This record gives sequence, C-alpha cells and structure tokens, in this order.
Amino acid sequence: MTAKSLGGRLVGWVSGSLVRVFLVVVGLFWLVPTIGLLLSSLRTPEDMNDSGWWTVFTEPAQLTVDNYQKLLDNPDITDSLVNTVLITVPATVLVVVVAALAGYAFAWMEFPGRDWWFLAVVGLLVVPVQVALIPIAELFGKLGLFGSILGVVLFHVGFGLPFAVFLLRNFFAEIPRELLEAARLDGAGELRLFARVVMPLAAPAIASLAIFQFLWVWNDMLVALVFTDAGSQPITVALQTQVRQFGNNIDVLAPGAFISMVIPLAVFFAFQRQFVSGVMAGAVK
Repeated sequence: MTAKSLGGRLVGWVSGSLVRVFLVVVGLFWLVPTIGLLLSSLRTPEDMNDSGWWTVFTEPAQLTVDNYQKLLDNPDITDSLVNTVLITVPATVLVVVVAALAGYAFAWMEFPGRDWWFLAVVGLLVVPVQVALIPIAELFGKLGLFGSILGVVLFHVGFGLPFAVFLLRNFFAEIPRELLEAARLDGAGELRLFARVVMPLAAPAIASLAIFQFLWVWNDMLVALVFTDAGSQPITVALQTQVRQFGNNIDVLAPGAFISMVIPLAVFFAFQRQFVSGVMAGAVK
C-alpha cells in the first residue's frame, strides 16, 4: 500500500512537472514576438538592416534608447498615443457603467416590455460593424462629430453595449434572489442595492468586461481610420500612416509599435486575477 501510494505520488509529481514545463514553453513562445519587438526597438536602423534581433544576446552593445528619444520627439506619435488614451478610457468606462445599470434593470427590475427590449439588445449582437460605418459616418457628419474623438468614443460605446449588457444581465440574473430580498427588507432601495450588493458580487465579471472592451478599443484601427482625422487619430492609425509615408523609419515604428502593444499587455496582466475569476464564475454558473 505504501509503495503504491509512493508510486502514485511520483507519477502525479512527474505529470504535474511536465504540465508546468509545457505551459512555460507555450508562454515563452507566446512572448517571442513581444520580446523581439522590444529588442528591435532598442537597436539602431543599421543594426536592424544588418542582422536579426536575436543577435543582441551575443552583441549586447547594440542596445540603445535613442529610438525612444526620437519617438518622443515625433509629435504625430505622441499626440496619437494621447488620443488613444482619450478614446479608450471613456469608451471602456461608459460601456461598463451603462451596461451594469442596464444589466441590473433587465435582470431584477420589472417594467413594460422588459423581455422584448432585452431580445432587441441581443439582436444587435449580430449587426456587423462594417454595415454601420457609412450610415453612422453620414449621421456624425450632420451632427458635427465626424473626425472627432467624441465620435469614435460614441461609436465604440454603441457597438460595445449589446455584448456588455448581455454578459452582465446573465451574470446578475444568477445572484440569489433571497440575498436581494434580504437587502430590501433591511430598507435598501434599488440604487443602494445595486451599489452595495450587486456590484461587489459582480466585480469579476465587470473586470472581465472592462478588459475585453479596453483591448478591443485600444487595438482598433478600422473604426479609427473611418471616423478620425489627422488631429484625432489613435496610435494604430498613426503607425499605419508612418509606414505608408516613411517606409524606412523603423527607428520610430519599432518603439511606437512596442508601446502600442505593451500597454494592453500590462492592463491584462494587472487584472488577470479578476479576469480568470470572472471567466470561472461564468463557467460555474
């Protein structure tokens, strides 16, 4: 019995070690493009033309921060980075706040046509972004929003809300009714119930939604190409413009692309615990 138990523990340890090694290898492969872009952004254009980024490991003297200095001196890139923040943060916050309020209303409040309104929201999930580009561009042109940051934010909010409302409504609906009834018996109104009971319970789902929305808006280029002008374009459009106009300015493109990629990665890793909790909570429910 002891030998069998020892053998079982040994097999379990070996299996667990193999799984961990496999996951580490997969993680390293996943990070190779990021590492390569980082090292490329720290090399001079001459070095990048002469050899690959992996030669840095044998010739570390190639590394320099001059490219980032040139990037900071490029107003097109720096302004577009600020524009990206001004687009992404409001679009994410508005979607989370409005979807949380709407999701709670659809889940726990009674009002005429509630189920039909929710079905209409679900139906909007199948509307492709490409179908709405021209009509909304014409509408924004009449309203004076075309080419502005506000127009891009409103577009992302409008197309982000259906999925957000659907996700949070389903999550809120799984909260035990007894818990909400107990809070109501204690004198809590709907607003206090939403803020003090529902929101803390839904924190993992809200964090997951915020990450999805942030990554989608930050990395978007199609909507930004259509609705922005030279003064409101985000980093994705600015980098694409630099490639088109100055195909050989890799010393600016490489650090710009790395900054554009590393910020979403940092956001994801900073909130990965909440993201996993939200995904697991949805899977269990």
